[in-house]
Amino acid sequence: MKAPIDWVALSVFVVLFLIVTGMGFFAARWKRTGTLAHLDEWGLGGRQFGAWVTWFLVGGDFYTAYTMIAVPALVYALGAYGFFALPYTIIVYPIVFLLMPPLWAAAKRGGHVTAADVVQEHYGSRYLELAVAATGVLATMPYIALQLVGMGVVIKALGLPGELPLVAAFVILALYTYSSGLRAPALIAFVKDILIYIVVLAAIAIIPMRLGGYAHVFAVAGAALGAKHSWAGLVLAPGHILPYATLALGSALAAFMYPHTLTGIFAAKSEDVIKRNAVFLPIYTLLLGLIALLGYMAYAAGVKVTSPNDVVPMLFKTLFSSWFTGFAFAAIAIGALVPAAVMSIGAANLFTRNFWKAYVNPAVTSEGEAQVAKIVSLVVKAGALLFVLFLPLQYAIVLQLLGGLWILQTFPAVVFGLFTNWFRAPALMAGWAVGFFGGTFIFIKDGLVPIHTIAGYSIYIGLLAFVINVVVAVVVTALLRAVTPEPVPA
Repeated sequence: MKAPIDWVALSVFVVLFLIVTGMGFFAARWKRTGTLAHLDEWGLGGRQFGAWVTWFLVGGDFYTAYTMIAVPALVYALGAYGFFALPYTIIVYPIVFLLMPPLWAAAKRGGHVTAADVVQEHYGSRYLELAVAATGVLATMPYIALQLVGMGVVIKALGLPGELPLVAAFVILALYTYSSGLRAPALIAFVKDILIYIVVLAAIAIIPMRLGGYAHVFAVAGAALGAKHSWAGLVLAPGHILPYATLALGSALAAFMYPHTLTGIFAAKSEDVIKRNAVFLPIYTLLLGLIALLGYMAYAAGVKVTSPNDVVPMLFKTLFSSWFTGFAFAAIAIGALVPAAVMSIGAANLFTRNFWKAYVNPAVTSEGEAQVAKIVSLVVKAGALLFVLFLPLQYAIVLQLLGGLWILQTFPAVVFGLFTNWFRAPALMAGWAVGFFGGTFIFIKDGLVPIHTIAGYSIYIGLLAFVINVVVAVVVTALLRAVTPEPVPA
């Protein structure tokens, strides 16, 4: 039965949403140093974001609305296995500290907007550039769709009927992203993160007190999980440690290969800003761990749902007043706007620079690039919206899992050239192809499950494909260098 509309919660939600909408349009004039009819200004905010703006922007597009919905949902469904996101986000920041400053420097030095630009300059290979760019766009599309899923969950929980409210929210997002570019999510990220911190800190302080304390929460959750599955529980079963670890490591290697995370990096004004952010961004990991605990709290609160994605909204509706529920739902919905905007901008930058300019109109002007990117950002968001409206949610989840596998295969092409000139473009292309298509084949053959068992060991398919990718790149490069000591442009 459809939930009745909670008018108090809805009013709070709408007011906060309208405030953020105004900020999105105002952002066109915020920190503006030049015309937005230039891809550097529209797509990278003029490359002049300092430590604070970068911290909120990168955190905003890395910790998304779907994170707030999906991580507690996974913990609710699987128990300890759902906490893999914590070690993953701990591992990722040393990687950011080591790899992102030289990548930023290469992009800044060459005036590059995307990682594929950097790859093309270093290797002189249009094929490798296109592979990196196409993989980025493919991996990003389902990610945008899942932000819509997160927004749709809270809109449904408010009692709003049909799909029209979701469509209206995303139309607003599309308009101010078109108008303001990357400045819109950068400015909104301040509000988004403050709201989410308030919601999460209130939840982890108040909910356990109302449920009899954390000891009771863990006891009830442990019993409930044990009754659901023999392998689920508050701690990992021995057989789950290796897949858990490889999933965390593979996810960490892939995280900052996505166009949206790299867009936030390229928008920073210096290498020092990136390093400082790598030091302080782990604060978000603490927040993520607290968010994950909501999955256990739902058991102690007696929450019953048909889909695990409804766990967080139902928990807040059960235990909090209407006004705070509206506040929390607005935080989650706004948490979808920031990453969805950055993701669409990242995909648009890739299409514009590495397809349109490379193959369709090499003589395109700066103004033309910006206009193409704006239009493509609308198309990307519209495609994600249609995906959510007309295809089952499971498709988006499966494609997002595939997206992580795919984007990890770009790591060698993007990163290795920052530190060595040893690798050859045809070898990296061969490694990418084997990892991309081989990993996809194993994923489909295993029934769309991201873990593969080989020789009795279960490991994340994306990491397995990545290792094979690197081995192929090393072997083929060694053979090519034996035949032709000097590289031949691809």
